[in-house]
Amino acid sequence: MRSGWDWVLGSNSSRPARPHHHFTEDGRRVREVLSYSRRGSRLTEKQAQAWVASADRWVIPEESADTSQVEDWFDRTAPLIVEIGSGIGEAAVATALAYPDHNVLAFEVWRPGVAETLIRIEQAEVTNLRLIELDAVWSLRHLFDEGSLAQVHTWFPDPWHKARHHKRRLVGPDFAHTVASRLAPGGVWRLATDWAQYAEHMLEVLDAEPLLAGGACERWGTRPLTKFERKGINVGREICDLAYVRTS
Repeated sequence: MRSGWDWVLGSNSSRPARPHHHFTEDGRRVREVLSYSRRGSRLTEKQAQAWVASADRWVIPEESADTSQVEDWFDRTAPLIVEIGSGIGEAAVATALAYPDHNVLAFEVWRPGVAETLIRIEQAEVTNLRLIELDAVWSLRHLFDEGSLAQVHTWFPDPWHKARHHKRRLVGPDFAHTVASRLAPGGVWRLATDWAQYAEHMLEVLDAEPLLAGGACERWGTRPLTKFERKGINVGREICDLAYVRTS
């Protein structure tokens, strides 16, 4: 039986290639359906300074996902909260402050957002938050054992509102089962969206997952009102919060 951080994968020999690392035999990159699109990675001067000053401390190198050194990502063993798509870190930092007895791992592939989060980490003086620039779908499937997570947070994932893009939505049956299986019994998956059709889709998908029970709920008090959310409210979008608990 693995203990402590040993539940976050051992040997890398059984791990499939990470997204953006799939190639054909003749060296061409394999086209993949992902829940996000790569955005610009240019940093402002302030962000670049933050990156140089503190990335080594708070940002986990992608290559660490190919090794068995994940137990070194935090300075302690503690229940783990995962945030998927942490943006500029407003919610991730708020969660780290609200749960000082938990470790928080935030997935974000947009480097300026990660750099902005570094600024917030230093300002808030949190020590229990780490960032990694990896695809969260791959990571949830291959980095964590079943029953190993205390909470998963997914705030305002891209709704991919055009019908031809629905296959790119993060919250679908397969990923819902992955998250549900990685949660410990009693663990919670918290979500929010400002896109009504996506909220309906989430409810349909998550209600159908046998390991989960929950539904729409009141706003989670720890989640801060972000600039992004305020923009949605200002154009008349209704915010829908959801919470689902792993039942067994």
